[in-house]
Amino acid sequence: MKNNDTEKRRKTIRNSTVDFLVFTKDAGEDSIEVRVQDGEVWLTQDGIAQLFDVDRSVVTKHLKNIFQDGELTEEATRAKFAQVADNGKTYQYNFYALPAIIAVGYRTNSSRAVQFRQWATKVLETFTKQGYVLDKERLTNGQIFDESYFDHLISEIQEIRASERRFYQKITDIYATAVDYSLDSKTTKDFFATVQNKMHYAVHGSTAAEVIMSRADHAKEHMGLTSWKNAPNGKIVKADVSVAKNYLFQDELQELNEIVAMYLDYAIRQARRHVPMTMEDWASKLDAFLQFNDAEILQDNGKVTAAIAKAFAESEFEKYRVIQDKNYQSDFDRLMAETAEAKYPE
Repeated sequence: MKNNDTEKRRKTIRNSTVDFLVFTKDAGEDSIEVRVQDGEVWLTQDGIAQLFDVDRSVVTKHLKNIFQDGELTEEATRAKFAQVADNGKTYQYNFYALPAIIAVGYRTNSSRAVQFRQWATKVLETFTKQGYVLDKERLTNGQIFDESYFDHLISEIQEIRASERRFYQKITDIYATAVDYSLDSKTTKDFFATVQNKMHYAVHGSTAAEVIMSRADHAKEHMGLTSWKNAPNGKIVKADVSVAKNYLFQDELQELNEIVAMYLDYAIRQARRHVPMTMEDWASKLDAFLQFNDAEILQDNGKVTAAIAKAFAESEFEKYRVIQDKNYQSDFDRLMAETAEAKYPE
């Protein structure tokens, strides 16, 4: 049981500190002992030396200079923790927080430290270009993604599942739970711009605009709609005819719902495993789920714009409105007809 708890703790640590431990994993350093205490990542001098592939004396020298230069304060970035040594006895060791680890990485001259600096620079450039910083408040406070974070995330996902939102809105709601979520990032703008069309295309081979263009027809029953706000007996109104989902058949709706359910199930499973998901993770997972269902992935914006489809559907509605008004029976009309029939039976 103890081994399982240790493995779970290590897995939680490696999935909680996101970017820093992504670097240690990519560098092949799975054996580095990383401590998480009070929402902060800590390493001993031996651990830092192992991380950057240098002698411990190099780390000691850099830490001394970092504190002397006033770059960081020793009080804020060093703490003593008890740890069991190889001889089985427990000793107090000095551990250093993530800001100190990063500072050493920028002062160390080794191939591993160079890799670290290249990685850190790439991360910072990505954040700058895409317009987001990874959970600013959490980084400022030195916090990690702990148990309470994932408990809250699970509750949030369950609320999304229970909501009455449209299928593609549920997908975007899950996407918005990403640890690095930003409305202004290019990844978000691209995802939001394509998610609805990708889902439609996967199910019936047309974008949302294309399905409206191909199925809206004033001469058809209910103008080709299979659902509308006041269905089945209420009137169709203009707002109903430019919603692509309203033209879908039952089997198409079921397939869409199944894909959304898979996406939500995966989100819950990742949260229970304490795996933080980024915007890129969620964007790529949508394509992965569609491919898993043997669906084709939309590669462009389709042949019809949303504006053209909306204009076409509304023009068809103007023709259909005349037919609908002529044949429509309200509750009042039906009641009067039933009353007259009862009063004057044949």
